[in-house]
Amino acid sequence: MRSRLDFNLTIGHDRFLATRDRHLHAILTVTARAGQAGAGVDPDGPGHAEVIVVDCSESMAYPPTKIAAARRATAAAVAVLPDGVRFAVVEGTHEARMVYPRHRGLAISSPATRREAQQAVGKLVAIGGTAIGTWLELARELLAAHPEAIRHALLLTDGRNQHETPQRLAEVLAGCAGQFVCDARGIGDGWEPRELMRVAEALHGTADAVRRPADLESDFRETMRAAMAKQVARARLRIALVPPARVLYCRQVHPTVTDLPVTPVDDRTVECPTGSWGEESREYHLCLELDGTDRPRGEDIRVARVDLRVGDAPCVRPENVLAHWTDDLLLSSRIDPRVAHYTGQEQLSQLIADGCDAYDTGDREAAVGLFGRAVEVATAAGDDLHLEQLRLLVDGVDTGTVRLRDDLARLDVINVALRSSFTVHDGEPGPVPPPAPDDPPAPTPAPGAPPRLCRCGHRSPPSARFCERCGERFPTGDEAGPVPA
Repeated sequence: MRSRLDFNLTIGHDRFLATRDRHLHAILTVTARAGQAGAGVDPDGPGHAEVIVVDCSESMAYPPTKIAAARRATAAAVAVLPDGVRFAVVEGTHEARMVYPRHRGLAISSPATRREAQQAVGKLVAIGGTAIGTWLELARELLAAHPEAIRHALLLTDGRNQHETPQRLAEVLAGCAGQFVCDARGIGDGWEPRELMRVAEALHGTADAVRRPADLESDFRETMRAAMAKQVARARLRIALVPPARVLYCRQVHPTVTDLPVTPVDDRTVECPTGSWGEESREYHLCLELDGTDRPRGEDIRVARVDLRVGDAPCVRPENVLAHWTDDLLLSSRIDPRVAHYTGQEQLSQLIADGCDAYDTGDREAAVGLFGRAVEVATAAGDDLHLEQLRLLVDGVDTGTVRLRDDLARLDVINVALRSSFTVHDGEPGPVPPPAPDDPPAPTPAPGAPPRLCRCGHRSPPSARFCERCGERFPTGDEAGPVPA
């Protein structure tokens, strides 16, 4: 019997704001752990419903190892389904066809049905086109018959969505949103990273690249185990606002960066769906737009209250988001370490993704510039995860003078494009780069000197040598002042 889940919510935010500040940033950390008997949220009783969607378009036949790897991986995913799970396997081409069971419905997992499904999967052949929206539409139809279950789809593709329009895919994703979670995987070098990321973002799943066909089996197996470990089908962040505050955005920033839809509940309350949950921890970046005009100075003012809901009831103690308007520039220029960390991670993910886009469209000069800036930011933050990704794209990471690798292939670029959305957990803030030995002493700021403005948009104290957010080194001596944008 599965244990209850005990949720916890903590908030770190920049509450000290200058009079002119209009935005407040907060990091929400939500953790779910196995609860004590009689505590926490009950696991969703009816269990899981699963649909595995396998791209069988013609391109999967080249090389033949691709479709063979897809057969083995799908069979491996079926093998780890627990008894009692409802499941189906769908063949995706320019249409969607049932592989197992043969009728349009879900089978119940047992040794016999898993064996039958594996036999059916072994007969998959690669022929036809690619229409991801059509595949997802069939998955939605199959899962809709089991609204009480924890519903999940695992989708594999090797090509672009060529046989339906982007508008068609967008319409299907809108119809599937909130109905089930989908993890998307790309194999080979012909697929489009942005398409997989759209699917994962809309359906609260992950998008990842499988570099070698031989790695697909282990990826499918682990992804399926993670899906089967989910215990709560749907949880929502609820944000109660104090006018005139409003939500500009709410995005997940760990373990991956993905925007969340913001849905009004009433004129003062919004909700953001977070998908299904097992024992795990996630972090979210909430940005509020505020107006400090005529608000009291020098005191904490509640501008929002945040909780997490499963069903109709809150499952955490609500936490307040506070604003404190002040004329003290030193106070208002401080930044919460978690906000600084994840703002840097978001910036870094965007730089790498934009660089990959530039390379994919043939603009190598722009790609080098973006990758070079990403190297600077990652080095300043001590971000080994993203530095390792960048080493797949450019030489010179350790010297700071980057150039595209001579052996760079599109496969490397699209792999990194997807993985750029993965973030490093906020442990301790990254090290601030030390001053060079021959740096002149930092200038002593005059009384009332303004904060130093970095090109990333963050204000640091007047005496700062480096931007507290991204690590950019400020000019010294006669050049002291804002970093030019």
